Amino acid sequence: MEINAAVIFEPSEKFYLEQLELSDPRDNEILVRIVGSGICHTDLAGRDQHLPIPLPSVFGHEGAGVVEKVGSRVSKVEPGDHVTLSWMCCGACPSCKSGNDPYCENFLQLNFSGARPDGTTTMKKGDQVIHGNFFGQSAFANFALAEERNVVKVPKDVPLEILGPMGCGIMTGAGAVINSLKASAGTSIAIFGAGTVGMSAIMASVVCGCTTIIAVDIHPERLKMAEELGATHTVNAGEADPVEAVKEITGGGPNFSLECVGNPTVFRQAVDVLPLLGVCGLVGVVAPGTEVSLNMDLIMNGRAVRGVIEGDAIPDLFIPKLIELYAQGRFPFDRLIKFYPFNEINKAVEDMEQGRTIKPVLKL
Repeated sequence: MEINAAVIFEPSEKFYLEQLELSDPRDNEILVRIVGSGICHTDLAGRDQHLPIPLPSVFGHEGAGVVEKVGSRVSKVEPGDHVTLSWMCCGACPSCKSGNDPYCENFLQLNFSGARPDGTTTMKKGDQVIHGNFFGQSAFANFALAEERNVVKVPKDVPLEILGPMGCGIMTGAGAVINSLKASAGTSIAIFGAGTVGMSAIMASVVCGCTTIIAVDIHPERLKMAEELGATHTVNAGEADPVEAVKEITGGGPNFSLECVGNPTVFRQAVDVLPLLGVCGLVGVVAPGTEVSLNMDLIMNGRAVRGVIEGDAIPDLFIPKLIELYAQGRFPFDRLIKFYPFNEINKAVEDMEQGRTIKPVLKL
């Protein structure tokens, strides 16, 4: 079938809107009409080739839409269902079998190869192959192919266009606090980076009952919103030493810290603020091979560093919980979203990169 999609042809280029041919769904695949698609920094990492993804390619991994058609072996959803899309996992490796889907041993091949697991591609422009299957979806298009493992059925009484970011950024930030760090009532946390992931972590910290929630960023308007979403304190890292400021606020350091920027300097700061037995979660995405220097003596004295992928979440279980919290008014993630028409995708990307928009969502 013919679809409209945003294509990256060369590294770091702008997105080009093109008419492509999309394969019919196979027996195990699901055709989804995309209603809204969030833009994430991981999409831009693919664009800039910080991730080994073949070009030309269609990115987008925060899609939400309506099921249009299902293959004969699909039983999880049916046409007309509202769904949000997430990442792909194999379901068969030791990580998947132990319930640790985000750490699937086949994650790279299933999400970043630009093709189905058997190597076939799903899109083309004339005779030119266009790579897809990004996170098992490639949602920068009005239609996308997915599979049961990365489709989550969602209620029809929640606006569908806001739910796309649940599949990655929102779930990652919230899950890092709830699932990975397991923050509990009365604890303290410092969150470095007040973007989509960081703001979601702030809201999750409120849900968990953290009594000291510190947002660290360099954008005053984001720090203001962080306070509105539940941060008890804010630190402008462009005006003060964030390590000293966080230690002063907490009287020696927070129980938890979270690095949501993907910057070695910021990561070092997030580790250095920890007191004895403190835990730092690393969420920020970096280019492969990025290194950081840490104080070994500091870590040896009971501190811990924990890498976090996709908030250690099982999407089928975690996304419905976040939607219920949203419905109760306890997780207002929609405040992070600004909508853009699909044909303004490059403006949306620019606004996100310049810090003018926290979570751009394309309306298709």
